[in-house]
Amino acid sequence: MATAGKSRQDEKKRNVSILNRKARHEYEIEETYVAGIVLTGTEIKSLRLGLANLQDSFCRAQNGEVWVYNFYIAPYEQGNRYNVEPRRARKLLLHKWQIAKMTARVNERGLTVVPTKLFFEHGYAKLEIGIGRGKKLWDKRESIAERDRDREARREAFGRD
Repeated sequence: MATAGKSRQDEKKRNVSILNRKARHEYEIEETYVAGIVLTGTEIKSLRLGLANLQDSFCRAQNGEVWVYNFYIAPYEQGNRYNVEPRRARKLLLHKWQIAKMTARVNERGLTVVPTKLFFEHGYAKLEIGIGRGKKLWDKRESIAERDRDREARREAFGRD
């Protein structure tokens, strides 16, 4: 019985995911990639506790590498001198062909790369990044109205059953 409790706790730790809800609101995401992320030990411990924020973060390609900027990971409470700066630039791990394709699209069409989700897969932290175009104000209003219409339709459907 003790092993069953432990597996549930392990499953909870693996299911930690941090979303960037603002990215879907601000950008029309066209394509996504899953990238590994280079972190220190105390940063991983903080992420497993869910102490991170993807809001206002962005990605940029430099010298054949992709970096994520302004990604906040809270300092680990027991980390003392091993803690690093919370908003430091972190390297993303992608294949060369993915980086080349991404940079070509961003440079050619004026798109941007934003992190949309952080999750754990097989014990490793992964960052889902999306290539998107910034929405105009009327696009944002339309998405909000569409979401409200869908919500109302669901309420009507469940209310009548």
